[in-house]
Amino acid sequence: MSDTKSNNLSRDERLAAKLRENLRRRKAQGRDLANPASESGESRVSKDDAGG
Repeated sequence: MSDTKSNNLSRDERLAAKLRENLRRRKAQGRDLANPASESGESRVSKDDAGG
């Protein structure tokens, strides 16, 4: 039973991390759409890809 409990915790942690990553990406995407003249969004995307 403890194996499935620890497995669920790690799964929950993975899901939480993916949700946070998705939220950051979508917020950055929204900022870029709100300010299309800004080039800071492009550097943010390349920085995220490099850090991946």
